[in-house]
Amino acid sequence: MAASTKRRSPLWARICVGVGAVVLLAGGGALVAGQALVAKYTDKVTDESLLAPIVAKPAQAAEAAEVESDIDGAVNILLVGIDPRDEQTAPLADSIVIAHIPRDRHSAYLFSMPRDLRVDIPAFAKSGTGADRTKINAAMAYGSRLGDGKYSAAQGFQLLATTVGTVTGIKKFDAGAIVNFGGFKKIVEAMGGVEMVIDMDVRSEHLKPDGSTRDRIPRCRYDHTSAACMRPYTGPQKMYKKSAEPVRLQAWEALDYVRQRYGEDMTDYDRQRHQQQFIKAMAKQAMSRDVLTSPGTLLDVMDAAGDSLTFAGGGHTIVDWAFELKALNIDDMITVKLPGEGVYDGGYLGERFLPGVDEFFKAVTEDRVAAFLMDHPTYINETN
Repeated sequence: MAASTKRRSPLWARICVGVGAVVLLAGGGALVAGQALVAKYTDKVTDESLLAPIVAKPAQAAEAAEVESDIDGAVNILLVGIDPRDEQTAPLADSIVIAHIPRDRHSAYLFSMPRDLRVDIPAFAKSGTGADRTKINAAMAYGSRLGDGKYSAAQGFQLLATTVGTVTGIKKFDAGAIVNFGGFKKIVEAMGGVEMVIDMDVRSEHLKPDGSTRDRIPRCRYDHTSAACMRPYTGPQKMYKKSAEPVRLQAWEALDYVRQRYGEDMTDYDRQRHQQQFIKAMAKQAMSRDVLTSPGTLLDVMDAAGDSLTFAGGGHTIVDWAFELKALNIDDMITVKLPGEGVYDGGYLGERFLPGVDEFFKAVTEDRVAAFLMDHPTYINETN
């Protein structure tokens, strides 16, 4: 896990990489937008407005998650992906990724919480919800309730952060981000797509080869809730073939690929790995392509990030984080797989981690992940 000896990129480009680490789930979109923000935003973010859209106007600031920052030490950043939601629909945390960045700032470790991880969700006074034991992706929905049939993803983030912290032992997240998958597609389009290795054959559950939505089974055309229609599609499927070399994915392909979890020999753990791989691929692409030097592309990415990304800096601005993480080397980013299994009791109840994962979490809180992975190499994704 030694730091890379490769020649570093210019400082201003590495600043962008640092920003990308903060908002990794949006990958290259926020990474590139961060460079322009260095010149645009210099004010400190208050605790009352942490979760403001990344390029939002002050009036658009949302209520914050309760996060504190200790930029002097190792940092842990919570990254959450949600489907497009309006204020009348409760948001679900479909993707939960944690970025652990050691004190030396030379590397980053990405690991995921399974969306179906069975956990204890605590009571939350702001939303008026009681304690429950259920799947972790429900925590954001529970915490988002405002009353009068309205919901706030930013408020839901607070309960999700508390729940994830209880599982991992991370008492406070130093920063956080929410990415809306609809806007995420715009970020990838602005980046010109993404190049990444496809590490297994994947069939799309949702799309045809031309990118259009698959047809629904006749009995499920108007049934969107019953168990019999949980997988309601039929007909031709978009196929992503295993590749030894990186292949270019268009924006709709990238979004589709990283969301797949059904198929032969495929589980949600594969989906988690693909999302982590995508994050790394987008960050590397932003370093190697001409995006950083193209004003038009840069502005397009900024606009896309503003529509899709909500960022909490723990009392620090994007600018602060950019300079703090300027030495981060994307080539040294490690994606981590946490072993788990299904829980059954008369039916599927969710997922649980296998013995040993608690030791990994302890290593995270003690900033000794590199040493843990040297002793437990099976935790490292082979496709790093």
